[in-house]
Amino acid sequence: MTTQQFGQIIDGVALSAKLRADVATRVLALKARGVTPGLAVILVGEDPASAVYVRNKVKACLDTGVHSVFEKYEATLSEADLLTRIAALNADPSIHGILVQMPIPKHIDPHKVIEAISVNKDVDGYATLSAGELMTGSPGFRPCTPYGCMKLIETTGIDLRGKHAVVIGRSNTVGKPMALLLLQANATVTVCHSATLDIGYHTRQADVIVAAVGKRNVLTPDMVKPGAVVIDVGMNRNEEGKLCGDVDFAGVKAVASFITPVPGGVGPMTITMLLVNTLEAAERTA
Repeated sequence: MTTQQFGQIIDGVALSAKLRADVATRVLALKARGVTPGLAVILVGEDPASAVYVRNKVKACLDTGVHSVFEKYEATLSEADLLTRIAALNADPSIHGILVQMPIPKHIDPHKVIEAISVNKDVDGYATLSAGELMTGSPGFRPCTPYGCMKLIETTGIDLRGKHAVVIGRSNTVGKPMALLLLQANATVTVCHSATLDIGYHTRQADVIVAAVGKRNVLTPDMVKPGAVVIDVGMNRNEEGKLCGDVDFAGVKAVASFITPVPGGVGPMTITMLLVNTLEAAERTA
């Protein structure tokens, strides 16, 4: 019998590099068949965080050989003009994935924008049709952050079949799809949220915990069963302005078998899975 190890770091940077190297190899194979995977990234307005995310996405494309088209528009762009541009990209055979960076200016309906993207090019996996494909187990695009979380859990060697997984958070972008992916892996899943009476009651029974609420120290050591795997999706700032997650990292690290750090855990995986989805979109058309 092996003794339980605690506090092992799940390195998202290392896993991301490994997966991106695989993407680059598959891109070369596709190019040899005359197809270059193409991703169109649209940024509307001047949100500084969005500008950083977009820059990182474009760089990741360059590094792996994916063709990227970056389009930046003034915050005054009309909803009709944005929808017209998306329609043109839907019809463009050289573009396999379309991403509109959120948030967008208030006068544009984000739901309309997401739904305007062809389901075959919805590499963010956010549209209603993509959500339906995930729900029914059809081969569609999985939202990048939960997809990345599943890859991180995979590296721990834990077999999710029959394990109890708790997801804290019920957003359409992370919480809900995360629960569905864990269900697909045959875990028994509990979803906790702001109206859950005693989150600790549920998390103390969990073999895997995914914290995704965007609130510091939502998960503390007393809420974690010794040996659990903890995935921290949160991105917050502490009093010193340092990046931190939703989990009390130092405390929980002493109790968990595996834990993701912030930064360097889930973050790098989100863009990597975007590349994987874009590549898969191109492979389908090829």
